Amino acid sequence: MVLAVVSWQVAADGPLLELDDWARRSTRAVRTGLHSTLLNHLGAGLADLGGPFPAMPVLLGAAALAAARERTAGRRRWWYPLPLAAAAGLLVPLLVVPAKALFARPGPFGVPLAADQLGWYPSGHTATSALAYGTAALLLGPTLARRPRRWLYGLTALLCLGVGAGLVWSDYHWLLDVVASWCLTGTALWCLWRYVIPWARRRS
Repeated sequence: MVLAVVSWQVAADGPLLELDDWARRSTRAVRTGLHSTLLNHLGAGLADLGGPFPAMPVLLGAAALAAARERTAGRRRWWYPLPLAAAAGLLVPLLVVPAKALFARPGPFGVPLAADQLGWYPSGHTATSALAYGTAALLLGPTLARRPRRWLYGLTALLCLGVGAGLVWSDYHWLLDVVASWCLTGTALWCLWRYVIPWARRRS
């Protein structure tokens, strides 16, 4: 529902986009007031964590570790985390690229898009971080005890929130670009956690 409303407002240039303007003005005011080089570097660094590197190597490494732990536990189809990780990596462009081309939304600086340039909506870095780190945690989590599994899930959620905050702080994306990607990837991760991983583990 949230994704549908936000997408409608972006397509129609609706009043909800005032939230983007307000968030950008407020963030710039805080950033200018603090004038903190450390915070600016931290924001940019968090945003960079949403790039294909290091997100995809982390996903593949976590999948390999999960497969090794499943093999040690004696599961017959211990290798199931590997194809799931590969599918998650392929899902990012399948979800994000068509939407960027369809909405063709300019970025926060308002520069018109070039003919060969994709739009900013939804945020690719947000989607990459959420799908890569989220899938990594969901693949590795079932192989851990309850307490470390909870810590893993909680820290992963904080990391993904940090990437989105870094993108907005650094003026790389509108707030609604980030929110839309969280909605997209949240649905995908819920399906993975609720249906796909339990099915794969039962068959093992």
